[in-house]
Amino acid sequence: MKKMLLLLTLAVNFSMLCAQTLFTYGNNVVDKEEFLRAYNKNKTVTENKEAALKEYLDLYAKFKLKVKAAKDARLDTLPQITSDLQNFRSQIDETYMNNDDALNELINEAFLHSQKDLHVIHFFTAIAAKITPADSLKAIKAMQEVYNNLLAGKKDYDKLTADVSAKFVKVKASDIGYITAFSVPYEYEKIIYGLKAGEASKAYRSKNGLHIFKVVDERKAAGKWRVAQILLAIPPGDAAVTSKLIQQKADSIYLKLQAGADFGDMARQYSDDKLTYLSSGNMPEFTTGKFEPAFENAVFKLAKDGEVSAPFTTQFGVHIVKRISVQPVPASKNDVAYLYDIKQKVLQDSRINSAKDLFTKSVIKLIGYKKNAAVKDADLFRYADSVVANPAQNAGKEVAVSNKIIYSAAKSNLKGSDWLNFIREYKTNPEIYKGESNKALLEKFVTVKSLEYYRTHLEDYSPEFKYQMEEFKEGNLLFEIMERKVWGSAAGDSAGLIKYYNQHKDKYLWAASADVIIFSCPTKKAAEASLAALQAGKEWKKIADESNNTIQADSGRYELAQIALTEGLQAAAGMTTPVLVNPSDGTAGFVHILKLHAAGEQRSFEEARGLVINDYQNILEEKWIGELKKKYPVKVDETVFQSLIK
Repeated sequence: MKKMLLLLTLAVNFSMLCAQTLFTYGNNVVDKEEFLRAYNKNKTVTENKEAALKEYLDLYAKFKLKVKAAKDARLDTLPQITSDLQNFRSQIDETYMNNDDALNELINEAFLHSQKDLHVIHFFTAIAAKITPADSLKAIKAMQEVYNNLLAGKKDYDKLTADVSAKFVKVKASDIGYITAFSVPYEYEKIIYGLKAGEASKAYRSKNGLHIFKVVDERKAAGKWRVAQILLAIPPGDAAVTSKLIQQKADSIYLKLQAGADFGDMARQYSDDKLTYLSSGNMPEFTTGKFEPAFENAVFKLAKDGEVSAPFTTQFGVHIVKRISVQPVPASKNDVAYLYDIKQKVLQDSRINSAKDLFTKSVIKLIGYKKNAAVKDADLFRYADSVVANPAQNAGKEVAVSNKIIYSAAKSNLKGSDWLNFIREYKTNPEIYKGESNKALLEKFVTVKSLEYYRTHLEDYSPEFKYQMEEFKEGNLLFEIMERKVWGSAAGDSAGLIKYYNQHKDKYLWAASADVIIFSCPTKKAAEASLAALQAGKEWKKIADESNNTIQADSGRYELAQIALTEGLQAAAGMTTPVLVNPSDGTAGFVHILKLHAAGEQRSFEEARGLVINDYQNILEEKWIGELKKKYPVKVDETVFQSLIK
């Protein structure tokens, strides 16, 4: 008895250590772990940790009070809130249907592979689905001879494969260039990254044939590249004369670029790449192994952002490429965003299947469905055959096993009707039914139902999933209650806004400002043309109207601090700022200043409306928070709070 009491005391003490209450609001509790999870997710670098924690504690307590108010108002029962929550669940639940240990191993492996690029030669001989033993043996001997020659140091791969092909069966060698993680199927990637530079793998049998991989070189990972290109396509099989003319055209374009021509303009005018020419030639971000070696090798020689390559040729034509940016591969696992990106790729890749197999086995064991010995397999199989033999006649019809419990677990039972419905759906679907026996399908039935139960009860098995769902739900509730109590109330209270403005006019004074016209254009060339037209006396609205909606021009009053001026340039009435180009997308614009205003002028209510609404919202929110704190007093455990600082 004493031993039992001791164990109970230890368990209670351990539970208290694991869930220390940081603060309460009314009868509601927030523990240290919950707070730290939120704080660490949103914290910024600071020298004063105690001040940062106090500030966030105040924000988090107010957040919990608002969510409590939303729940009191039963906003969590609104159809839109529940629908959004269910949609979010369906978006993320698959992420949690994995074995965490196996998944983490795959993530770590992919991270290590991503640190270097490997240059690979691939040897392959095809094996037909129906092949004689003799031909199969020839293929095996051919690849063994390739492997032996590679071990002996042979590097004339064309001659090697020609000799082997003449002796046995056709073997092809191809230089697939550099690869990195996720560049090739996982079954190949795992083999390749198990090799050192100069090593070759033994023959590997896939569904289509036999493979040997040789790593001829390795380098530091190239990272993620963003480039723009001008492509001059060479028609397939075209004459050498035409190819020469295209090369001359590429050289001419290159000279224009060297003389200062805008790359985006040149791409729109000359590029044959139908996917990118309208966007100034900008290509989607890519990494090693995305494009053919000839293209990547030329691009990866560009040493700095903005550098433009000389024309080079691939099988697709002649390319001129401009480097926009390069994002190196993080060398540390401390980069949370990069690890998250790898995780998402792992989850979408075939390699996840190994983790899923382990996960499925663990779920089956965890749910623990036990067979009811009173229900014989023979009866289950007999009724299953009957259901499939006459699906229309037996649809919805009860049979002897329909209401019998055939499998049971701690919190779930499976009836005969569940089994028969599963059989009906599975066997009548030719896309998934592959002739499995009833015995095999019974095992699959238990597997499917175990996974279904686990998925619908994820909160019971995954604290991280439960937290993410709660975080999303509370975020939606916060938005809804703030719209009702603060944002909507403030924006809709016209009388209150005007009264607040009149009482605090001195808060709404203009800083030094100007009446301006702002031009936004799709390209630098369009901006320069608009600027020239404006300076020639053309009315600004007409410039925009005649642009077929490609140019936006708006007038308004802005503080000088909001206007982008070149360093050293002073604002003056009648002046126009130089054209500024956005390097990320090639769009451009400028500002024409009509009139300057000195600081201190009074803003009208309409001019200050946005500022007034914001201030009035703060007043309403402070008043509301005060009411909530009276209803749900916030009490902080200072001892637990101080433990956060250490």
